[in-house]
Amino acid sequence: MFSVTSTRKLPGRRLSGFYQDVINGLKASQKYLSSKYFYDEAGDKIFQQIMASPEYYLTRCEMEIMQHQSGAMAALFDGEPFDLVELGPGDATKSWHLLRELIRTKAHFTYYPIDISSNVIGWLEDKLPVSLPGLQMQGLNGEYMDRMEYVEQISQRRKIVLFMGANIGNMTIQQATLFCRQLHDRMRPGDLLLIGFDLKKDPGTILAAYNDRQGVTKAFNLNLLKRINRELHADFDIDQFGHYPVYDPGTGACKSYLISRVAQQVHIGDEAVISFSENEAIFMEISQKYSLQETYYLARQAGFSPVHEFYDSKKMFSDILWRRLP
Repeated sequence: MFSVTSTRKLPGRRLSGFYQDVINGLKASQKYLSSKYFYDEAGDKIFQQIMASPEYYLTRCEMEIMQHQSGAMAALFDGEPFDLVELGPGDATKSWHLLRELIRTKAHFTYYPIDISSNVIGWLEDKLPVSLPGLQMQGLNGEYMDRMEYVEQISQRRKIVLFMGANIGNMTIQQATLFCRQLHDRMRPGDLLLIGFDLKKDPGTILAAYNDRQGVTKAFNLNLLKRINRELHADFDIDQFGHYPVYDPGTGACKSYLISRVAQQVHIGDEAVISFSENEAIFMEISQKYSLQETYYLARQAGFSPVHEFYDSKKMFSDILWRRLP
């Protein structure tokens, strides 16, 4: 239940997108929080720990692909100058291998990493030119689609877009289809999209990746409540929420929830009170898994044609190159 305890006009900071998204999510019949807000400075650091955890196979699988197959990827980019636009690059440890290969082969390109986290962009702008001498880059902080439109405004070169790390899995299949259509609309015929998919596999392996023994994923989810406390002056009692992931091998959806351990009320600033019943869930994120056939279907629905698939040695993960159709 959601109730407004004051009719006073909200201060300017309360009108931020973050505040509105939190309120909208927590007053929904099925409470939810947007996973895009995981990535404050603390969230960025915790996610680095997740990627290093033994159970989180995704990073190792994609790293294997990039370490050993970046040359084959670069060969498919042709020789014409291009803009390499990466959505959600993180620390770029995987795309670094592709960037190095493109520099080695003297490809004519500019790298545009786009991330909602200003911490990520600042770090990349400091570190990448040092580790990759000769790299031409411009980091862009903001929403993916807005920043892609900006790149199109400042450069008319063809685009090669990277959306790696199985980030497409952070959407439902319907949302992923819409997202890819939006990418299609901001690309030109013949532009390329390299997109990472976590493939369906043993359910135990998948579930363990989101329920690591060290509790890092739990800390990652709870950190969003800490961020709400800090930035929106809320009073979540972090100890009164537990982390609960589930995986459905039929649909391929792995979902994470925070569960209220007790009936409680949470204040957000002076304006809002959110009521929780005992064992009520907040939906935090989805990690969608795909069969290869499902990736083909998604490509067709969004206006792309598959060009080539790159797999790790165990075929647990695939980076798939798509071409934008007219």
